[in-house]
Amino acid sequence: MRKYVLKRLLQLMPLLIGVSLLSFFVMHLAPGDPTALFTDPNIDPVELARIRANWGLDKPIFIQYFYWLGNALRGNFGASYTTGLPVAKEIFERLPNTLLLMSSSFILTLLITIPLGVISAVKKGSWFDNFVTIFSFAGMAIPTFWIGLMLMLLFSVQLHWLPAVGNIVLPLITMTVGSLAGLTRYQRAAMLEVLNQDYIRTARAKGLPERIVIFKHALRNALMPIVTILGLSLPDLFGGAFIVETIFAWPGMGRLGVMAIFQRNYPLIMGIVMFSAVLIMLGNLLADIGYALVDPRIRYGKK
Repeated sequence: MRKYVLKRLLQLMPLLIGVSLLSFFVMHLAPGDPTALFTDPNIDPVELARIRANWGLDKPIFIQYFYWLGNALRGNFGASYTTGLPVAKEIFERLPNTLLLMSSSFILTLLITIPLGVISAVKKGSWFDNFVTIFSFAGMAIPTFWIGLMLMLLFSVQLHWLPAVGNIVLPLITMTVGSLAGLTRYQRAAMLEVLNQDYIRTARAKGLPERIVIFKHALRNALMPIVTILGLSLPDLFGGAFIVETIFAWPGMGRLGVMAIFQRNYPLIMGIVMFSAVLIMLGNLLADIGYALVDPRIRYGKK
């Protein structure tokens, strides 16, 4: 396992360079440049040219990229165009809030998804199963931003129970509802497949209590697909964080990224893209390790 983890960590470097290269050139495809922030029509063109030179925008795009890459490899992601603060400092100030929101949503989704999927599969065709099915399809069909706006309208505007911005409750509910709908369907399908296996029939034929059959024999194998989906859903969580943090003004990395995009703040955009990519890749690595914890047949690094 240790060799496998080290190998995967070493593979991150070329992958991150590829992400940075693609992101850098796509970012520069947008018309205009950050000097559009200066809306004063009376500003001296010579002064604008000096600012562009200070930011390195007067150089060819390939030179700009290699200059950025060289600094990034040394841990220097540049300074924000709007505040002048180091990019890493701005990101690390917001990162804990994003991780708090994402980890809370992730844990809450697991705590809800697994029981709902298991009970729905065990009680296939019941009113509970039909309710969960309708809820899941509705959750997958409704956009996350609409859920957030409706929660804000209900709990903040109509009931006055929670403030519209600055609290974690509404963003957490929004992200969780958007995540658990599809995952509940996957868990139900995985559990149904396992319950139809021969070894489950054998366990029941031996007279084992139903709870032992379900939770000891069936659930562990049924968790494998959900672990896979959870690892692949991390990019969706980050994408959802950008939307949800903007709607509820949650002071996280996602909201900072949206502001940086509108401001054409290239260093900050690249810093957020790279930090997000690292977190997503590490999350997928943890999901792979989770396979081995759930299924003892999987042993990385052994033949």
